[in-house]
Order: sequence, then structure tokens, then C-alpha cells
Amino acid sequence: MEAKSTTMGSSLVVPLIQELAKNTPTIVPSRFTVNDEDHVPLISSSEQVLIPVIDMQKLLSGDFMDSELGKLDHACREWGFFQLVNHGVSSSLVEKVKVEIQEFFNLPMKEKEKFWMRPGETEGFGQNFVVSEEQRLDWAYGFTMFTLPTYLRKPHLFPKLPLPLRDTLEAWSAELGNLSQKLLHQMAKALGIDANDVKALFEEAMQTMRMNYYPPCPKPEQVIGFNSHSDASSITILLQLNETVGLQIKKDGMWVPVIPLPDAFIINVGDILEVILCYFL
Repeated sequence: MEAKSTTMGSSLVVPLIQELAKNTPTIVPSRFTVNDEDHVPLISSSEQVLIPVIDMQKLLSGDFMDSELGKLDHACREWGFFQLVNHGVSSSLVEKVKVEIQEFFNLPMKEKEKFWMRPGETEGFGQNFVVSEEQRLDWAYGFTMFTLPTYLRKPHLFPKLPLPLRDTLEAWSAELGNLSQKLLHQMAKALGIDANDVKALFEEAMQTMRMNYYPPCPKPEQVIGFNSHSDASSITILLQLNETVGLQIKKDGMWVPVIPLPDAFIINVGDILEVILCYFL
């Protein structure tokens, strides 16, 4: 199969928000501003709610396995989100990813143009799922690409990434692929599903990588970094490059800020997995 035969949809090409922000605008362009009705109730700091934290080492330990599986079951059923600590991915690789992704976004515009999103696609630098010229835009942009299976990689993206980023992301892709399989196995156990059934479904699963960049904004209250959505995937493994509190998840009609823990991944149970789990349950 050729990589170009597989896409994640299509998107119009829009201006690069990072370049706009470099000019230090004093006002927010109208296409990026949100209306008052777009703002939603937010949990206040005085009633702070923390999303569940799951310890991967405890899931694999005979002494703590049952209690940790119970916590994982609750996190999947009641939240659809949790933070994963002691996940087994080396801290040195995590730090390399953070540093090299930042360097990638800091490349000169001429170098970035080589990886720019092509019309009708959603891979490369740009904003995803922009379907009209009137659509309001996120105060952010990203770089998206298929990573596994390798035959899905676009020839002008992954193979052309600068070194050492290309080698680092190769290792990162493999590590997160392994972690995903381990997580899916544990989630099946926690939910009382035959782990072999879940394994069979995801042995040849596709893996997509997206890096998001949120530039400084002169009036942050007027914009949204990333519009509300659900992930159409099995699971999303999110790494924040710093400890800025930006991600919010909806729980019981309120938006809960996610306070990222050091050395943790944030895990999102995606739409595809929810449908599959409902079928088995």
C-alpha cells in the first residue's frame, strides 16, 4: 500500500499562527476570537478536582495489581482520562523529545515550508480540519503525521525530518507503540474483558503523532488554544513539554483543568475504544 492512499481527512491551508505571533500583535485578528457563548463553566481553584493517577508499575505488581486495576476501571468508566506515572519510557528519551520538538518548531520558515500541509490533507505543519474560509481558528498550530505502520509514512514527512529528530521520533514511536499495547491489555483486564480479544483488534493499529504549539497571545481570554473535541482514536498518549496548565476535560458539565504531573503521560480514552468496549461490555 502506498502512503499517499491513506489520509486523515482534509483541511484548508491557513496562515501560520507562530509567524503572526512573532510580530507581537496588540489585537487578536477576528478569525481567532471566540464569542461569549463559547466560554464554558470552569472548576474554580477553591474546588479543585484532580483527574485519576494510575501507576503502571503497580499494575504489573502482584502486591498492588488488584487495587490499581480498580482505580483504572474507575478512571476509564467515569473520566475517560487519567495521568500515567512510572510508565517505563526512559526519562532521557522524554527529554530528548521535548528539546528536539521545540527546535523543530523554531526552524526558519524556509525550512518549515518543506513540511507544510498540502491542500486537501491533514499531515504536516498547519491546522487540522479547517473546512471553510469563515471558520474560526485555534490560537495554535501543529505538525501531524502517520508513524506506524511504516508504509503509511508520507515520503516528504517522516523520512525527511532533520536529524537527530528523525531518529529520536523513531525510538519514541516504538516506545509508545509498546506502551499502548501494555495499556490496552491492562484496561481490558480492569474492565473485565478478555485481553486476547482486545489484543487481536489492535495488533496492526495505526499510530499518528501530533505536536501542538501554542504561541503567546496578547489577549488570551479572547481565544481558544484548541477547540473542544473528542479524539477519534483508541487511546491518546499526551506529553506536555512544560507544566503549563492548559488542557481542560469535561466532567459532569464542568471543565476541569489538568495539572500535569512531572514525568507523567496524560491518557485519553478515545471514541474508537469506547465503542469497542461498549460492544464487549
